[in-house]
Amino acid sequence: MANQTILQSALQASYQNLHAILILIIAISISVYYSSNSSSRSSHTAHPSLSLKIFLIKWKRYNVVESIFFFFILITQPEKKPVLIPHQFQSFRLSSKNKVSPNTAVYRFSLPRPDDVLGLPIGQHISIQAEIDGKTVMRSYTPVSGDDKRGYFDLLIKTYPQGNISKYIANLNIGDSIQVKGPKGQMRYHSKLCKKIGMIAGGTGITPMLQIIRASVKDKSDKTKISLIYANVNFEDILLKDELDQIKDHHSDRFSVYYVLNNPPEEWSGGVGFVTKEMIEEHLPSSSSPDPTATKILLCGPPPMTAIMKKYLDELKFEKCKTISKLDDQVFCF
Repeated sequence: MANQTILQSALQASYQNLHAILILIIAISISVYYSSNSSSRSSHTAHPSLSLKIFLIKWKRYNVVESIFFFFILITQPEKKPVLIPHQFQSFRLSSKNKVSPNTAVYRFSLPRPDDVLGLPIGQHISIQAEIDGKTVMRSYTPVSGDDKRGYFDLLIKTYPQGNISKYIANLNIGDSIQVKGPKGQMRYHSKLCKKIGMIAGGTGITPMLQIIRASVKDKSDKTKISLIYANVNFEDILLKDELDQIKDHHSDRFSVYYVLNNPPEEWSGGVGFVTKEMIEEHLPSSSSPDPTATKILLCGPPPMTAIMKKYLDELKFEKCKTISKLDDQVFCF
């Protein structure tokens, strides 16, 4: 298996080198052609565009050869397959950790090869398993990096005093590994899913929301309007605020965010306390659309918070949130 991996890497390097060599040959040929014809041009001046046309005609036969080489490279390149295996745990090595708040960090894990993709549909999550105090513990997390990132995936994790997996990951050293399998989940976001999305997130519940927001604004054909209410305790607990604000500034016609804090700083312009029914009414799309599939509400946060939000949404005439959310549900809880 190791020999096969080495052989594949060597072949990929050879293909890249061959591509570079072919381009170099073209450049040298152009230089040689013009150099060899410089004397004739000095004695018998021709229009520059005519010289270029003559060169292009002569070069056509070589283009055929080069095209064959490039086609060969294309069809013999190893197919890039998703790394994740739904029913099998795999090891991924921690390559870096970056603190974003006193108790939260972004953990980057390397994929087997630099051009690998994780293979996680937008809106889905992974399972992490660890042996802690002699017991097997498993938790679900949503990477904040998408499949446009090759060679790694990022997890935004807040360390809780009673959080077994979060503490386990926080204590990892660079080079240590975690056990991961996936994808998991009922949500698969796409640009035609609905016209409007309202999101309510608390703490690290922002991760699946951010994954969807990023994918939506990146797709120029996606016209979905997204409104987010993001609740935290303190200002420094607002995760990835700079990125959320940047998305809001660049896509104000499609994305809005309203921050809510229990302990706001002075001159705070957002919400104060807990998310209320009135905040939902004011900042998220309503349920009054004649087409219930035109609007979706997504929830992710601590269980006590999501329980209250489900009650408010029910009072606001949204469809009742089911115990296990499905993609077609109007109210979806991660």
